[in-house]
Parts: sequence; C-alpha cells; structure tokens
Amino acid sequence: MINKLDESLRFQQTALSLRGARQELLASNIANADTPNYKARDIDFASALQNAVAGSAAKLPVAQSSNRHLEGNAGGSVMGAPVLYRRPVQPSADGNTVDMDVERAQFADNALRYEANVQFVSAKLKGMLTAIQG
Repeated sequence: MINKLDESLRFQQTALSLRGARQELLASNIANADTPNYKARDIDFASALQNAVAGSAAKLPVAQSSNRHLEGNAGGSVMGAPVLYRRPVQPSADGNTVDMDVERAQFADNALRYEANVQFVSAKLKGMLTAIQG
C-alpha cells in the first residue's frame, strides 16, 4: 500500500526537488549580480526532470591524474542535471553575465510552478485521505 502511494507521488517529489534546486541557482545568480566575472547559471528543467524520472541522469566521470585525488562536485550538476551557463544578452564591462530582468522573470516563473506543484500534491493527498476515510 505504501509503495503505491510512494509511486503515485514520486514524479511530483522529483519535480519539487528539481524546482527547489533551480530556485537556489537563480537566487545565487541574483545575489551575485554585482560580482565581477560571475557567470549566471541555470539548468534545463525539462531534460533534467525527464532524466531524473527515467533514472538516467547524465554524469561525466571526473578525470583524476592521481589516485589520491578526491571526487567532488564543483557545482557542475544539480541532481544529475548539468548546470549550464547563461548566454548574456548584453555583455557587461566587468564580465558579469547576470541580467536582472531575466533572473527575476525566471525566479518568479519557477516559484509559481513550485507553488503549483505543491498545490497539486496537496490536492492529491486530500483526495487520498477522503478515499481512505470513506
């Protein structure tokens, strides 16, 4: 019984986790809007969700020249999805690629979609609770 409940909500759980991780990336972009040479980053949400649901997240092996090197994550992926750099619409003098209009729009869009996912999960859980009670 629990396995069926878990399976029915797995997609939404994955989507919410990815949306939350993307929100952190976008917030980082906004926070670093005045940092010289900061490169704005984002993920391709659709392909990341598709890969996460399929369980085939693209992971590249880390090149190690010594067996004493540690494996690490330098921000190269979010839940297996590669972090991409945004192409600047208009280059800045200090090398920063954050466009506040783009970042605010993406942040608001992602937040709205996150809230919609939360509402969907809430409605689904209420429906299940109603069915269980009777």
